[in-house]
Amino acid sequence: MAPVIVIAVDGPGGVGKSTVSRTLAKRLGLAYVNTGAMYRAYALAAIKKGVDIHDKEALEGFCKGASIVYDAAKGSVSVNGDDYTEEVGGLKAGESASIISTNAEVRRRLVAYQRSLGLRASCVMEGRDIGTVVFPDAAIKFFLDAPPDVRAKRRGAEFSTASNVSIDHALRQRDKRDAERRESPLKPAQDAVVVDTAELDLNGVVDKLLEILKDRGIC
Repeated sequence: MAPVIVIAVDGPGGVGKSTVSRTLAKRLGLAYVNTGAMYRAYALAAIKKGVDIHDKEALEGFCKGASIVYDAAKGSVSVNGDDYTEEVGGLKAGESASIISTNAEVRRRLVAYQRSLGLRASCVMEGRDIGTVVFPDAAIKFFLDAPPDVRAKRRGAEFSTASNVSIDHALRQRDKRDAERRESPLKPAQDAVVVDTAELDLNGVVDKLLEILKDRGIC
């Protein structure tokens, strides 16, 4: 039986992590795990229950009774039996996820769950702390990056109702919040392969990652 491997893909919002990671996993025949979707679903579930996500104690109380299920085969995510798959891609979900991700108890519970998924089957796992915290011994760690204005333009293409200016502002605020949080700040792992995606399209980024994997004898 082949050993289980984890390919970590980290990076800030709007850099194309999800699309790249999903495509890479498909090309390699591996499972795809979107950890950001878990934080987003967790946040939406807390809000649905009337929890003030800025309230540390209230959020930790919610965590104690929250049960999350991520189905890699279906790409679905549910919390307490409610499916949030269709909602996790929204701007509200992303902003709310950034807020709850600063909570140590939220991170502890979701990191433990993410590790359990990575130990079950080889996968491409994407997020913001996969290579630094969730799987520091991952087979390889990629960190995708691009300038804020490029990321805002890409994210703006996803949300026709929002301006690039407002999205750029939101991304910069989230970058700051993610980089400065005490728990698992957003940063490349020391041994991560940093890939600038600004001048590359989807296939260009995926081909580049595949080339690096081939050169290193992975997959």
